[in-house]
Amino acid sequence: MANYYTHFSCLLDVGTPDNAAKALNLYNRLSEEGASEDPPSEGFLLSIQPEHGGTTLWMRDDETGDPERLIHFVKLCAATFGLTGRWGFQYANTCSQPRVNGFGGGAHVLDLATGETVAWTYTDGWLAGILDGGDPDA
Repeated sequence: MANYYTHFSCLLDVGTPDNAAKALNLYNRLSEEGASEDPPSEGFLLSIQPEHGGTTLWMRDDETGDPERLIHFVKLCAATFGLTGRWGFQYANTCSQPRVNGFGGGAHVLDLATGETVAWTYTDGWLAGILDGGDPDA
């Protein structure tokens, strides 16, 4: 049986080391909520990156991750810490065995000040649509 995974690795600068420490508490609360869901969320890993002055969070999957939970967490940090500008990440969907349509990915960009999505893309179904004569720019 094949296993399917979602991989990502991205950074978020939350402005101050104090905010980074508070972000860990937000993360722990969110992780507890995810664990109580049915089925539980895959979540993601989080650490503070000292080489970036202790203000930057490193968010990544642990074998597989949940991009929606990541986006929710970044929006929560942005609202809590008054972050502005754009933030984004990309992810890869992979499979443990060769499978037709078992691979893909996407990217998501947020406006941190508003929490709104600026742009996103997801490749699932894109290739099949193009091969069937669809518009590659649609």
